[in-house]
Amino acid sequence: MSLRRVESALIPSATAEVARAAFPKGSMAIRIRDELGVPFEDEDLAEAFSTRGQPALSPARLALVSILQFTENLSDRKAAEAVRARIDWKYALCLELTDPGFDHSVLCEFRLRLIDNRMEQRVFDAVLERAREAGLVRSGGRQRTDSTHVLAAIRSMNRLEKVHETLRAALNALAVAAPDWLVTVAQSDWWDRYDARTEEFRTPRQTAAKVELANQIGADGMRLLLAVYSESAPPWLREVPAVEMLRRIWIQEFRDEDGQVRWRTSQEQPASSAPGLPLRRGRASASSAIPSGMASRSTSPRPAMTAHLM
Repeated sequence: MSLRRVESALIPSATAEVARAAFPKGSMAIRIRDELGVPFEDEDLAEAFSTRGQPALSPARLALVSILQFTENLSDRKAAEAVRARIDWKYALCLELTDPGFDHSVLCEFRLRLIDNRMEQRVFDAVLERAREAGLVRSGGRQRTDSTHVLAAIRSMNRLEKVHETLRAALNALAVAAPDWLVTVAQSDWWDRYDARTEEFRTPRQTAAKVELANQIGADGMRLLLAVYSESAPPWLREVPAVEMLRRIWIQEFRDEDGQVRWRTSQEQPASSAPGLPLRRGRASASSAIPSGMASRSTSPRPAMTAHLM
């Protein structure tokens, strides 16, 4: 990713006109732009971005997107959608109404660049200082906007959305491949819990509520995996791609704690935690929430894992 200079302080006239008409009382995004101004310039973040190669999206804008998504409790996918679709976000980001936005994966790459260059604290300290000056955050108040908290909150939202969508995809695939079998194992509340598409899924704001929901999703997914890997289930169900993805993601995201499925903390996650990537060798404990029959398969190489049936 390389650096591209943009005039991020200028709001396009058409964007400003439409935003004022659509939000006569303003919105949080509009207030952030009006009261904080432009917390960053691209040059402030130049250390993390090359000046050569294919021009990047404005780092200053991506930093502001990260603040907006934290404020509204949005995952990367929903934040990218907000950049494309929401007028008040285009106003805050000084974008033309016709700006197409970017792929949500750009936000993850941006944060990794900041962390790799140890710039995350500098970025969010700048926002905190501006917010205090504007009266949006009281000095010594309970609202946390330090870099560690902001990045952890965004990461947890993305992880929660991922496990929800992974289980939803597996249920949809099995509903097509083996509808009669699925009816015999599915719980009655699954249909309501996993009916919502990713775009409609809302993550709780409070940490305790996020963990509670994640644990519930984890338990539901484990129940489905146990059913798929039971002796009475057709063996070919294990080969359904969405089921295999569910198995992999559950190894990465959950662990066994006294017979209960629990969401891993960030520190407990395996070294490789990207969707679709096999776990790295030598991480035997990563499957502690997965029955041994699921932890390895003869059809493809797997790291040696020891596990027990919960």
